[in-house]
Amino acid sequence: MGPRTRRQLEDKLRDRGCEPDVARGVLDRMTEVGLVDDESYAEMYVRSKQETKGLAAGALRHELRQKGVPDEVADAALEEIDPEREKEQARALVARRLRTMRGLERDVQTRRLAGFLARKGYGPGVAYQVVREALDELPENRRD
Repeated sequence: MGPRTRRQLEDKLRDRGCEPDVARGVLDRMTEVGLVDDESYAEMYVRSKQETKGLAAGALRHELRQKGVPDEVADAALEEIDPEREKEQARALVARRLRTMRGLERDVQTRRLAGFLARKGYGPGVAYQVVREALDELPENRRD
C-alpha cells in the first residue's frame, strides 16, 4: 500500500468499524511520528502526476481535494509548479495527440485538442494558445 492522506486513512478505519475516537488517536500518533504527512503526500502527488500524466494545476487541485488534502496544503504544493514548464508540458501533450489527428479539419483538431487539455486541467487561455501554435506549425496550415 502506498502513501495515503489522513482522510483516506480515517475513511478506511471507519469502513473497518473502528471507533472514531480510537481512529483519531491512532492517526494523531501516526502524524506525530511522521507516518502520516499530508504536506509530503501532496508534494509527491503533484510531482508524480505532473510527470506521468501531464496534469495541470487545476486538475491536481481537484484530485488533491478528493483525496482529503486541505486546501492550504494543496495550494502550497501547487505553488511549486512553474507556469512555463506547465505550458511546455501542454505543448508536448498536444504534439503527441496531434499525430493521431492528421487529415481532420482544423476546427475539429482545435476542438478535440482543447477539450483534451481541459480534461488535463489546463485553462482555456493556455490551451488555445498551445493548440493554435501547434496547428500553425503543421505543413498543411502554413501559408506560402
